[in-house]
Amino acid sequence: MIRREPRPRANAPTGWRSLLRPGVALLMPVLLLAMLVAGPVAQERGERAAVVLTVDGVIGPATADYVKRGLDEARSRGAHAVLLRMDTPGGLDKSMRDIVRDILSSPVPVMGYVAPSGARAASAGTYILYASHVAAMAPGTNLGAATPVSIGGLPQPGRNPDGARDDRGRDGQGSQDRERDSGKPSGDRAADKGEGDGRGDAGRERRAPASAMESKMVNDAVAYIRSLAEMRGRNADWAERAVRDA
Repeated sequence: MIRREPRPRANAPTGWRSLLRPGVALLMPVLLLAMLVAGPVAQERGERAAVVLTVDGVIGPATADYVKRGLDEARSRGAHAVLLRMDTPGGLDKSMRDIVRDILSSPVPVMGYVAPSGARAASAGTYILYASHVAAMAPGTNLGAATPVSIGGLPQPGRNPDGARDDRGRDGQGSQDRERDSGKPSGDRAADKGEGDGRGDAGRERRAPASAMESKMVNDAVAYIRSLAEMRGRNADWAERAVRDA
């Protein structure tokens, strides 16, 4: 007759496993203490691993230089990332393009972050956010209104640079002289013209078409922001509307 030894139950601890549960109970206070100590250490390492840059206000040459120096510092320190915190109404086109160029050529990833709540990345800030490797926004923030605007404005069609209409003479009597020649007041002529084209007074209030220079500026800005959107895999159609419809 062969006598078999009873097999241990599957849930019964054997060998080193019998020491596991008591060991875990003994290690719990040590693990908790280690977590308390490791928290500040990890935070310090995180601060060393990322460079934080803040853009607050109008973007100009000083801002572009500040961002460039920050990106250079991040590269020299071997930082894992750059956090670019923004709250800006926009700024100069050249400064914006300098910042975008530095971001695109940076070996350190740039995380664009519109913050705090109530902040904005308007106009030039929209292009910079689109150029960033990672884009994020705090609740209650916005971006857009990215239509390029010439400093001092552009002359409107049908007007002289001094604001006078082209059909006025030097003494301002050009239209009055034509009234006498035709025997009809200028107001009646305008009304007749309005009857002919169906516009009337409302037609005269219609906004003049954009100049060729303005159209070129807008088209260039659209091509630029669409290229950034496609490069980062973002919504290029919305980006174009932010330029054309602002």
